[in-house]
Amino acid sequence: MSHHSHEPQITVLPPNKEKIKQLWRVAGILAAVTAVEFVIAFTLAHGVLKTALFVGLTIVKAAYIVGEFMHLRHEVKVLIWSILIPLIFVVWMLVAFLWEGFTLPRI
Repeated sequence: MSHHSHEPQITVLPPNKEKIKQLWRVAGILAAVTAVEFVIAFTLAHGVLKTALFVGLTIVKAAYIVGEFMHLRHEVKVLIWSILIPLIFVVWMLVAFLWEGFTLPRI
């Protein structure tokens, strides 16, 4: 009676230097956009411009993350537009709400 070992074989692959380089590039871009947000936060007065810049930069970062990590950047254009068009309407709605919120009512 012979006993066979059924332990899984573990294969260690060398690191993929191209993927590591891409991840560092993505981290650098996101860090740069975040640095711009910090500069805006500490230099601009509170108001519509500051809020609009924050919303815009947040959308830029979200789109970049979705494009890189969810691979949407490589998808069919119809799929990309099916996400972008509703996003445009949501941003328009947010801008309209902010505009109405900052506008003083007339008596």
